[in-house]
Amino acid sequence: MKVICTKSAENFVTPGTLTTLSGNPVYSDFMNESTGEWNNHVDLGLWADIMLIAPCTANTLAKMAAGQSDNMLLATFMSAKCPVLFSPAMDLDMFEHAGVQENIKTLQDSGRVYIEPRTGELASGLVGKGRMPEPEELLAEIENVLKKDKKWYGKKVVISAGPTHELIDPVRFIGNYSSGKMGYAIATAFAEHGANVHLVTGPTSIPKPEGIKIYQVKSADEMYAAVTEQFIDADVAIMSAAVADYKPKNSSDQKIKKEKTDGLSLELVKTPDILASIGKSKSKTQMVIGFALETQNELANAKGKLERKNADMIVLNAASAAGGVFGADENKVSIVTKTEVLDIPQMKKTKLAFTLCDIIFEKYENHS
Repeated sequence: MKVICTKSAENFVTPGTLTTLSGNPVYSDFMNESTGEWNNHVDLGLWADIMLIAPCTANTLAKMAAGQSDNMLLATFMSAKCPVLFSPAMDLDMFEHAGVQENIKTLQDSGRVYIEPRTGELASGLVGKGRMPEPEELLAEIENVLKKDKKWYGKKVVISAGPTHELIDPVRFIGNYSSGKMGYAIATAFAEHGANVHLVTGPTSIPKPEGIKIYQVKSADEMYAAVTEQFIDADVAIMSAAVADYKPKNSSDQKIKKEKTDGLSLELVKTPDILASIGKSKSKTQMVIGFALETQNELANAKGKLERKNADMIVLNAASAAGGVFGADENKVSIVTKTEVLDIPQMKKTKLAFTLCDIIFEKYENHS
């Protein structure tokens, strides 16, 4: 990161502070007074992958719109070939002025990205629109612009991950050994490729990734409800969760005491079939991917699942993978579609997630 500071900005933040935070010298003049060297604004404009002007005052805004370049910032702006974001920040009456609004429109029409100011208390004491967004909000805007060049940008992807817990009583449940590592890795890979990721997760101890909408559930019923709701307007659904096939027909509100019985019989009923449900309801443009873990007749069972669930793809986990599947850091899978079987060698789940992301994208482009 490199910082360009106007002379007025130096009255609010010292160049030394910005140098420390950015790890680079701060540019404010065309000539470096300490070295006597020229600060090349053209090189700066070509160097940047993205340029953010914040806070953008009414004066700088007007000069940008008019094509003036009487300082280092404006000259670099005019040389920039990368996306430029501008975040106006000023008093309420200034922001509402017709000239300011026209300048904002001029810059937007020229392809610059406008970050709307926030409403709140202003330096004048007035309350209204004109505050610069918080740094975290500006960073989110930058990330959103950078995502536009990525393959999954603008696509909503729903992913399920982890196990489900089907309650026997308040302290006991039917579950499985799923850690959620594969599903979380897939969610991260799709998010980094620009997707709008909605992760429906059962109980796991994995840190929650940033930039992903997360829905935490416990039971198969809860996961079914969350996935069904989010799938309505999704482009792709990837069901990697290890959902319990059965649940107790009745669960106790109180802990079942061992002393009161010599044995315990549970009547089990089927849980909702999430994959089959969304496979049945999907539109022609939606794509559904399921996961399967088989211990015998693996390929035949995966192909059968593909057909029964009306899925577009089944990711077949190899139960024979070194280290097992549940909880392991590596996995070996086969991609099963109606027309082919693609074997993927064993690798780290984090790497496998990006491999799956690429494969699914290729299938999705042909699908839609």
